[in-house]
Amino acid sequence: MKKIFLAILLSLVLCPLSLAITGCGNSQGTPPVASEKISSDKKILIAYFSRTGEEYNVGYITKGNTAIIAEMIARKVDADIFEIKPAQAYPDDYHACTELAKTELESNARPALAVNISNLAQYDTIFLGYPIWWGALPRVVLTFLESDDFSGKKILPFCTHGSSGLAGTQREISAACPHAEVLKGLAIVGTTAQNDSADAENDVDVWLKASGY
Repeated sequence: MKKIFLAILLSLVLCPLSLAITGCGNSQGTPPVASEKISSDKKILIAYFSRTGEEYNVGYITKGNTAIIAEMIARKVDADIFEIKPAQAYPDDYHACTELAKTELESNARPALAVNISNLAQYDTIFLGYPIWWGALPRVVLTFLESDDFSGKKILPFCTHGSSGLAGTQREISAACPHAEVLKGLAIVGTTAQNDSADAENDVDVWLKASGY
């Protein structure tokens, strides 16, 4: 009788402790399922091309318009960042640069990259930044897109421009990366990027929220 009494007493003492851990009386003997967590394996990359030097309606700049927006996005989405650099830098002189850009566009050139990214496979989402040159992507950005496999990735374009908006660049990206998902892009005027950070940041925040970030 004493043994039975002790067993009952012991079960009453231990049950509250068991309840705190797994739930007392769980017939399966298994703990409750924890809340589902979003996988941290998926990574985001900001890849951008930007130019310094003499800039239309701005003057001489030491940080490119697109670089400013790229760094802003990277801070907000906790992303890695990669700068697309041509092997041969574009001229600082504005008119010389625009003429070279026009020549590259007309010849459908693919300027060589100074270095290409070596670990693109680990990224699921790519924010792709660039200025608008002659209503199109700078050809060096196409070099970057065609030098790797973007299959299955999400690409979110963002650009800086004078007055053209995104122009036809989203179609160019889709053509270069037919197996990627190209989402709605963001266009910010270059002078806004340089001179009105609050306005630019608001545009970025609205776009990121609409894009699910």
